[in-house]
Amino acid sequence: MKSRKVTATVKRGKKTGKPAPKDGLLVVEKRDQPRFTVQLPFDYSRVGIEETWGIATDASEGGLLVYLHEVVEKGTLLNIEILFGKGSGLITIKAVAKVIWCDLAAKEAWGEHRYGVEFQSFSKGSLDQLKLLLKEVGETRRG
Repeated sequence: MKSRKVTATVKRGKKTGKPAPKDGLLVVEKRDQPRFTVQLPFDYSRVGIEETWGIATDASEGGLLVYLHEVVEKGTLLNIEILFGKGSGLITIKAVAKVIWCDLAAKEAWGEHRYGVEFQSFSKGSLDQLKLLLKEVGETRRG
């Protein structure tokens, strides 16, 4: 979920007899991995806290955009387990992710808080399973 923002000020020249247009701001966002819109329920836990669940609505190989029912501090490590169906089987992705940003007001009225989490590590084979899932989501969107 590492993203880099490039900001540039755009100035427009003054024309005689006409009011000068205002300066503008151009923001270009470059990401290391492409993001995909998803609806993935997942289980998560943190040290000393009972396991609970959340919803991921945006996924990449770098991390997830998630909605949780509780307030979680920036920097918190979460043990995440995503289950999804493939054919007649069930595939599990297990990872440790770190909360890197939060928007507590996102859906506070419904008891949901929005977070950006960055993957720190994956269980054996889980990164390959995530890549497979993202590939399938990408193909579904194009097809």
